Amino acid sequence: MEIYLVRHTETICEKGICYGQSDVDIAAPFDEIFNRIISELPSQAVIVSSPLKRCSILAKHIQKNTNAVSYQEDDRLKEMNFGDWELKPWDEIPPEELNPWMDDFVNIPVSNGESFTELHSRVGGFLAEQISDLKHPVIIVAHAGIIRSILCHQTSLPLKEAFQNKVDFGEVIRIEL
Repeated sequence: MEIYLVRHTETICEKGICYGQSDVDIAAPFDEIFNRIISELPSQAVIVSSPLKRCSILAKHIQKNTNAVSYQEDDRLKEMNFGDWELKPWDEIPPEELNPWMDDFVNIPVSNGESFTELHSRVGGFLAEQISDLKHPVIIVAHAGIIRSILCHQTSLPLKEAFQNKVDFGEVIRIEL
């Protein structure tokens, strides 16, 4: 199965803000970036997007400007839930909370949030359920954490090494699953 992983474009959040599942908007102008992304994608594909607007705006633009087979949004494609840290500056998160998570983000959940293992599990469920029997290429519009998780599923890379997978804003990564 041919899959195109597309990360959303830059957000309006200032650098250094933790915004996981917060529904922040994308920075304008984005038409030129959107057109470049579309040029890297197949014209007939199934589009599945995170419902967060920084992804769904791009996904709907792709749908409108291609011969998309179908479009849907899936909550399992939301970015990591950073719980109590959402919309806080990273440097204002108390070190006694941040440091243990930084040392083991794979297993330690954020207070009222989730761990990377939990994110990876929901992404695995999505892949098993949604992707297995499709006949067309799939475009997944999502977040860096989700894309890193999918790449770990694809390559069997240990989760603690997930950040070896660099994923830039607006990047398109083609894989086979």
